[in-house]
Amino acid sequence: MEKQTLGMNKMIDHTLLKAAATEEEIRVLCQEAKENNFMSVCVNPSNISLSYDCLRGSDVIVCTVIGFPLGATTTKTKVFETREAIENGATEVDMVVNVGAIKSGNWDKVKNDIEEVYFASKGKALLKVIIETSLLTDEEKVKVCAICKSIGVGFVKTSTGFSTGGATVEDVALMRKVVGSEVGVKASGGVKDAASAKAMIDAGANRLGTSSGIAIVKGGTSASAY
Repeated sequence: MEKQTLGMNKMIDHTLLKAAATEEEIRVLCQEAKENNFMSVCVNPSNISLSYDCLRGSDVIVCTVIGFPLGATTTKTKVFETREAIENGATEVDMVVNVGAIKSGNWDKVKNDIEEVYFASKGKALLKVIIETSLLTDEEKVKVCAICKSIGVGFVKTSTGFSTGGATVEDVALMRKVVGSEVGVKASGGVKDAASAKAMIDAGANRLGTSSGIAIVKGGTSASAY
């Protein structure tokens, strides 16, 4: 048997978010997560119930995405998505910020958007906020991370994996510097092997969103895009 990277398994959100994901692929994802002792599976909202059923009796949890992948849905829609996701069995929600509001400098709108989802999930599910670093300046990254810290979210997350770029060591380090030890940092997008995973963890990430989890814990490399 290939040697697994000890301690990294429970940092991994085993991810399948492609539009064409089949029910059988979701079942396989859940089985892989159980076999490799991953933290969660991260799936689209329509696959929450199936994933919850597949993972029943294990300690792998269900994570889902909100306002994905653009973050451009209304706050009310994100709140509804969050509540429905929790009802269906999700205990972690990864919400995409309103990137357009950030680029417009409408920080009140940005904060309200995050805050409303935080209140909808508080006490029921851990909130991770995807800030889509590839579209932001360093100044914008710092500001949105500071807002997230002030609200008290569980994690800030680099990327959807569906935009112009994924996680970088530099962005992870910057995010960690802003949020300190009080908020988690999730690196996602392009984390494909044990070396890149270790680099992200060394920079300050304490969660990894990836579809390459098996390759990572077994020391291999995946061709997966997420």
